[in-house]
Amino acid sequence: QVQLVESGGGLVQAGESLTLSCAASENTFSINAGGWYRQAPGKQRELVASINTAAPTNYADSVKGRFTISRGNAKNTVYLRMNSLKPEDTAVYTCYAYGGELQQLIWGQGTQVTVSS
Repeated sequence: QVQLVESGGGLVQAGESLTLSCAASENTFSINAGGWYRQAPGKQRELVASINTAAPTNYADSVKGRFTISRGNAKNTVYLRMNSLKPEDTAVYTCYAYGGELQQLIWGQGTQVTVSS
Protein backbone atom coordinates (compact mmCIF):
# COMPACT_ATOMS: atom_id res chain seq x y z
CA GLN A 1 0.00 0.00 0.00
CA VAL A 2 1.41 3.37 -1.01
CA GLN A 3 2.48 5.63 1.82
CA LEU A 4 3.54 9.25 2.20
CA VAL A 5 6.90 9.73 3.84
CA GLU A 6 7.65 13.12 5.35
CA SER A 7 11.06 14.57 6.08
CA GLY A 8 12.75 17.87 6.79
CA GLY A 9 11.36 18.93 10.14
CA GLY A 10 13.56 20.07 12.98
CA LEU A 11 14.60 22.83 15.34
CA VAL A 12 15.62 26.21 13.92
CA GLN A 13 15.94 29.77 15.14
CA ALA A 14 13.55 32.53 14.18
CA GLY A 15 14.33 33.92 10.75
CA GLU A 16 15.81 30.70 9.43
CA SER A 17 14.40 28.38 6.76
CA LEU A 18 13.33 24.76 6.42
CA THR A 19 12.08 22.65 3.55
CA LEU A 20 9.64 19.85 4.23
CA SER A 21 9.33 16.97 1.78
CA CYS A 22 6.43 14.60 1.33
CA ALA A 23 7.15 11.67 -0.99
CA ALA A 24 4.93 8.82 -2.11
CA SER A 25 6.55 5.45 -1.45
CA GLU A 26 5.79 4.35 -5.03
CA ASN A 27 7.20 6.31 -7.93
CA THR A 28 4.08 5.55 -9.96
CA PHE A 29 1.87 7.48 -7.53
CA SER A 30 1.40 10.78 -9.34
CA ILE A 31 0.15 13.50 -7.00
CA ASN A 32 -2.72 15.52 -8.46
CA ALA A 33 -3.38 17.53 -5.34
CA GLY A 34 -1.61 17.86 -2.03
CA GLY A 35 -0.90 20.08 0.87
CA TRP A 36 0.21 20.59 4.42
CA TYR A 37 -1.73 21.00 7.65
CA ARG A 38 -0.20 22.01 10.94
CA GLN A 39 -1.34 21.76 14.51
CA ALA A 40 0.22 23.41 17.53
CA PRO A 41 -0.56 22.34 21.11
CA GLY A 42 -3.90 23.72 22.21
CA LYS A 43 -4.73 25.08 18.76
CA GLN A 44 -6.95 23.95 15.93
CA ARG A 45 -5.50 22.26 12.90
CA GLU A 46 -4.75 24.75 10.15
CA LEU A 47 -4.40 24.22 6.41
CA VAL A 48 -1.08 25.88 5.65
CA ALA A 49 -0.75 25.40 1.90
CA SER A 50 -2.25 23.36 -0.89
CA ILE A 51 -1.46 22.63 -4.51
CA ASN A 52 -3.65 21.29 -7.27
CA THR A 53 -2.96 20.62 -10.92
CA ALA A 54 -6.25 22.31 -11.82
CA ALA A 55 -6.08 25.36 -9.56
CA PRO A 56 -3.64 27.96 -8.22
CA THR A 57 -1.72 27.27 -5.05
CA ASN A 58 -3.36 28.37 -1.82
CA TYR A 59 -1.85 29.61 1.42
CA ALA A 60 -3.03 30.51 4.88
CA ASP A 61 -2.81 34.25 5.50
CA SER A 62 -0.32 33.61 8.29
CA VAL A 63 2.27 32.16 5.89
CA LYS A 64 1.67 34.09 2.66
CA GLY A 65 4.91 35.51 1.30
CA ARG A 66 7.02 33.21 3.49
CA PHE A 67 6.03 29.66 2.52
CA THR A 68 6.05 28.09 -0.95
CA ILE A 69 4.48 24.78 -1.90
CA SER A 70 5.58 22.90 -5.01
CA ARG A 71 5.59 19.50 -6.68
CA GLY A 72 8.73 17.69 -7.66
CA ASN A 73 9.55 16.96 -11.29
CA ALA A 74 8.76 13.28 -10.71
CA LYS A 75 5.24 14.30 -9.62
CA ASN A 76 5.30 11.96 -6.60
CA THR A 77 6.68 14.51 -4.15
CA VAL A 78 5.38 17.72 -2.62
CA TYR A 79 7.64 20.28 -0.99
CA LEU A 80 7.00 23.08 1.47
CA ARG A 81 9.71 25.71 1.57
CA MET A 82 9.41 27.77 4.74
CA ASN A 83 11.35 31.03 4.97
CA SER A 84 11.54 33.66 7.71
CA LEU A 85 10.24 31.20 10.27
CA LYS A 86 8.61 32.55 13.41
CA PRO A 87 8.07 30.95 16.83
CA GLU A 88 4.35 30.84 16.05
CA ASP A 89 5.12 28.48 13.15
CA THR A 90 6.01 25.81 15.71
CA ALA A 91 3.72 22.83 15.15
CA VAL A 92 3.43 19.31 13.84
CA TYR A 93 3.17 19.51 10.06
CA THR A 94 1.29 16.76 8.26
CA CYS A 95 1.06 16.39 4.52
CA TYR A 96 -1.63 14.81 2.39
CA ALA A 97 -1.78 13.81 -1.25
CA TYR A 98 -4.48 12.80 -3.65
CA GLY A 99 -3.64 10.87 -6.78
CA GLY A 100 -2.44 7.57 -8.18
CA GLU A 101 -4.31 5.20 -10.46
CA LEU A 102 -6.95 4.59 -7.77
CA GLN A 103 -7.33 8.30 -6.95
CA GLN A 104 -6.47 7.72 -3.32
CA LEU A 105 -6.16 10.21 -0.50
CA ILE A 106 -3.19 9.40 1.69
CA TRP A 107 -1.51 11.09 4.66
CA GLY A 108 1.99 11.51 5.95
CA GLN A 109 3.06 10.61 9.47
CA GLY A 110 3.66 14.19 10.59
CA THR A 111 6.89 16.00 11.35
CA GLN A 112 7.74 18.42 14.15
CA VAL A 113 8.88 21.94 13.33
CA THR A 114 10.13 23.98 16.27
CA VAL A 115 11.19 27.61 15.91
CA SER A 116 13.02 29.19 18.81
CA SER A 117 13.05 32.92 19.46
